[in-house]
Amino acid sequence: MFKKILIANRGEIALRIQRACRELGVQAVMVYSEADREAKYIKLADESVCIGPAPSALSYLNMPAIISAAEVTDAEAIHPGYGFLSENADFAERVEKSGFKFIGPTPESIRIMGDKVSAKQTMIKAGVPCVPGSEGVLPDDPAVIKRTAKQVGYPVIIKAAGGGGGRGMRVVHTEAALLHAVQTTKAEAAAAFGNPEVYMEKFLQNPRHIEIQVLADQYKNAVWLGERDCSMQRRHQKVIEEAPAPGIPRKLIEKIGERCVAAVKKIGYRGAGTFEFLYENGEFYFIEMNTRIQVEHPVTEWVTGVDIVRAQIEVAAGGKLPFTQRQIEIKGHSIECRINAEDPYKFVPSPGRITTWHTPGGPGVRVDSHIYANYFVPPNYDSMIGKIIVHGDTREQALARMRTALAETVVEGIHTNIALHRELMVDAKFMDGGTNIHYLEEWLSKRDR
Repeated sequence: MFKKILIANRGEIALRIQRACRELGVQAVMVYSEADREAKYIKLADESVCIGPAPSALSYLNMPAIISAAEVTDAEAIHPGYGFLSENADFAERVEKSGFKFIGPTPESIRIMGDKVSAKQTMIKAGVPCVPGSEGVLPDDPAVIKRTAKQVGYPVIIKAAGGGGGRGMRVVHTEAALLHAVQTTKAEAAAAFGNPEVYMEKFLQNPRHIEIQVLADQYKNAVWLGERDCSMQRRHQKVIEEAPAPGIPRKLIEKIGERCVAAVKKIGYRGAGTFEFLYENGEFYFIEMNTRIQVEHPVTEWVTGVDIVRAQIEVAAGGKLPFTQRQIEIKGHSIECRINAEDPYKFVPSPGRITTWHTPGGPGVRVDSHIYANYFVPPNYDSMIGKIIVHGDTREQALARMRTALAETVVEGIHTNIALHRELMVDAKFMDGGTNIHYLEEWLSKRDR
């Protein structure tokens, strides 16, 4: 096991990784920007290093500063968390070449799965079902683009090959709008991801967003840890996640889980990863793989009893997975609500000083957050300030526990989206389970009328 790990991230995930290090008896080095000087995990750190001013480009995305921090503190490994540099193959490569262990997959795996086109081609070879679409990157030839769209069938969606986070995608319903959409998405992709390449997929009308969590070690041992339903989204950003997915036959889930494990073994994947699928009419369609820990990992941890962050660290240190697929058992139901510093109706970010912070408790309630009373939420980063996660023997019990937890939560000084979550937890369709990825936006548009 490592003696010291540098955590190259911020917010709740930085604290989550720090806690896993403590449990393993590993020292945690925290890096931070000037805006995060007062963060809880900095106060709790064994060591901390300021790596730059508030803007991400000058701090959390500053590769030389992070690697220098690891060198001066004698860290042995770097955990990238999620977001920022977590899926940057060049960063993973620089970490390894600098003599540190990257707590995640190999740079090669990140490259293959980070490019949506190569990921799709890899999955097709591994027998994982994919959304019908272009065979690769769209060419510049307008005639070929139009012919491809006709073969796939409208509506289609144009996506950035190097995209993510819900950006760089555009739905097209007619041939008249096609070429302009392709050019606009290319320009967006070049600006946002430094890669103008785009591809085309069939736009599924009412799918659900289902994920399969996998874990693998360097000895070709791999398991899948059940599924998550992340269909409650706004602008492709997840709002509520749960495990297991309500209303999908277990045989279908098991079949796709086994295919994911086979794919992981085929590409020699190491660490934690998530296969994301669209699910419609009893069929799964692969859309992408996230080669990192997910925001929503706690719901899987709760229904399986597996500490995914701890497993990431143990596997990176050369350990074998301590369990087999047969030992993975799904117990009960878990739901996660993302708590954001934003207006619950207009979604305008709400940075500022938190004057009151009271979190819920009781059986089956977990809060992952770096927030405390009198903490200043900086305006420079993502608006998520924490997550409330609950577990129950049944989905009904989990829903009841989440309602209680949200009712107990008090945050003053800034706006949060807690009021939105309270409404959704008593929404009849959500309570029934199985809502599609468009449901929340349709629900919001009706509420705004």
